[in-house]
Amino acid sequence: MRVMDQLPKSRTEPDGSAVIRVLSYNIRSLRDDEEALARVIRACEPDLVLVQEAPRFFRWRKHAARLAAKCDLVVLGGGATAAGPLLLCSLRVFVERTEDVLLPRTPGLHRRGFATAVIRVGGVRLGLASVHLSLQAAERRAHAELLLDRLAGMDVPYAIAAGDLNEGPDGPAYGLLAAGLQDCRAVAPWGGGPTFPAAAPDRRIDAVFATKGVEVLACGVPAGLPGVSATDLRSATDHLPVLAALRLSAAP
Repeated sequence: MRVMDQLPKSRTEPDGSAVIRVLSYNIRSLRDDEEALARVIRACEPDLVLVQEAPRFFRWRKHAARLAAKCDLVVLGGGATAAGPLLLCSLRVFVERTEDVLLPRTPGLHRRGFATAVIRVGGVRLGLASVHLSLQAAERRAHAELLLDRLAGMDVPYAIAAGDLNEGPDGPAYGLLAAGLQDCRAVAPWGGGPTFPAAAPDRRIDAVFATKGVEVLACGVPAGLPGVSATDLRSATDHLPVLAALRLSAAP
């Protein structure tokens, strides 16, 4: 069996435990090839898509809904009301609540936010946060601290955060998150590693993180996954996606 064929499929186990696929993807406001983007997302067969740089301006809800429909998903939350992060999900997901969080703004810098939700899959409750950290180092670290606080306050047995961190694993904000959470790619590497730029990736600045009770089965860039072409990955947007397969026990 080829390595790229080994990514576990989503499933709900008899005891209510769940295996889920989580995709993190910076879509650059849909300014590139939307059809290629949709093909990549569909091929990954995700239960959850944590999007960054979703459309934020004129008719942004319509654009988000159109992308979701093309991917056989629905909009869960976020978008312009979270300053760009967006959550999409499959019909397998039951939504308990959503909240869009705007972060303290640094004068002269782009407003940042988190798209968050509490959901159930099978017999499991979990929290979600899609994030896009700042281009400025001090603000990145401050927002990473706020993200950890937000996840800790969700009152759920598991939480997943994913997004574009604008720095690699050697950066202070990334390191702070990796110290408090599991860096899924580091725990169970699969597929590709670097995520940016899509045409010639040499930096791993996009990541999926999970709280300690989550079993990480595989995580990485799905280059070579059946249905994911190199041409589509280059054409879809300027980042490569990160796909994780995670197992959540119904009795943590």
